Amino acid sequence: MTPDYTKVHNRFKLEGYHYNREDLMEVAYSFVKEGLPYQQELGSFLLDWLDNKDFIEVKTSGSTGKPKILKIKKQAMVNSAITTGDFFDLSPGKKVLNCLPSNFIAGKMMMVRAIILGLEVDMVVPSSLPRIDYEKKYDFCAFTPMQLKNFAKYLKSIKTVIVGGGRVSSHIKNLIKDKKPQVYETYGMTETVSHIAVKKLNHLSGDETDKYFTTLPNVNISKDDRGCLVIDAPNISEEKVVTNDLVVIHTDNRFEWIGRYDNVINTGGIKVFPEQIEEKLQDKMKGQQFFIHGIEDDTLGEKVVMVIEGGEKSIDETLFESLSKYEKPKSIFFTRKFKETASGKIHRAKTIESILAS
Repeated sequence: MTPDYTKVHNRFKLEGYHYNREDLMEVAYSFVKEGLPYQQELGSFLLDWLDNKDFIEVKTSGSTGKPKILKIKKQAMVNSAITTGDFFDLSPGKKVLNCLPSNFIAGKMMMVRAIILGLEVDMVVPSSLPRIDYEKKYDFCAFTPMQLKNFAKYLKSIKTVIVGGGRVSSHIKNLIKDKKPQVYETYGMTETVSHIAVKKLNHLSGDETDKYFTTLPNVNISKDDRGCLVIDAPNISEEKVVTNDLVVIHTDNRFEWIGRYDNVINTGGIKVFPEQIEEKLQDKMKGQQFFIHGIEDDTLGEKVVMVIEGGEKSIDETLFESLSKYEKPKSIFFTRKFKETASGKIHRAKTIESILAS
């Protein structure tokens, strides 16, 4: 029988203490009234989760457009939590670490999983390097790519790690390839109530399938006429979710992510994909923040440019040896700091606007 969103599992613990529904409501009030900022965010979410409505309002990250407020059914969040729990064997009593902010879907879902599945969850201040008790063992944790990069040497204390909210660079993959924990990249968005597919990042088999995302149970995938992924997951969304992600579908439950439809650059009649160019350059940039973008050009229609965070310096042309002539940046810009969304993702369009306006 599927748990109901009104229930709190009798094995649920927060910071080592059991709470039933009424007790958790009191804790939420206390967090909002007296807690640190991250606890206030958690308290606000818990009050929303425990009220009489059958939905919560969630803000999208705004990385590909203006942030939106979505109404998400609480039971859909429960269904998502159960699917994740089944896939990663998150049985009652398992210990999880939550270092994500509670004002976005990923952080909310960590708490929902704990409440519904009966997990023991510890909260820490969300930061680029979460401060935890490194002697304590955890079964599960979710990171952003930046957190995973900074936390890589401490991963031995966590059994299973998922990472989402941005692309995982080859530099980060190299940092974790020999680490004992199983690390998975996730694919999802607010509209899909967290992730609907995962891809292993270490302990790989070495075959072609390592490049593909595998969907979770009860998720069907197809493409629209643009070549973008369409997600049909009735347990978590009443309507099909049409994405702007260009993909290659290899099997009924496996797909390869190519890039964002709205990032594609048409340069001289040839379409190039910024994310693929970035992948080719990642190792040579040695962890330095950069991105590829297209800007208007009288001759080409659009030209490929590279934007690097930090002070201006000379760039060795051998950096671009692996690129085709259409992929090679025609201009390189430097900026002290990238513009970011509220959730900390790079806002490409606003960064470019700022550079071109200066």
